[in-house]
Amino acid sequence: MWKGKTFIRSQAVVSRVVAGETLIVPVRAKVGDLASIYSFNRTGSLIWKLLESPKTVSELSAAVALDFEVDPAQAEGDVEEFVGEMKAVGLVEVTASVAMAGD
Repeated sequence: MWKGKTFIRSQAVVSRVVAGETLIVPVRAKVGDLASIYSFNRTGSLIWKLLESPKTVSELSAAVALDFEVDPAQAEGDVEEFVGEMKAVGLVEVTASVAMAGD
């Protein structure tokens, strides 16, 4: 579903790591939406950190599979679902595709 798409964190959120958990707060009209705070576990926190720069689901999945020593196919399915959920609530955005030299 997300093959070939590149994702990055939304600019409409702020995040902090508190006591080992990543907390994300959407910002609406320059105010934090405290009714919509998201908390990520270690896996979600790894994905969030990686999304500081644009990444594909494949890149994210490879990192998860390596870091957590899980089957790459399982990691890809889980990451794809997680990224889809983050996109649905506005935590990540699809980046504009950039033409590569020779394309």
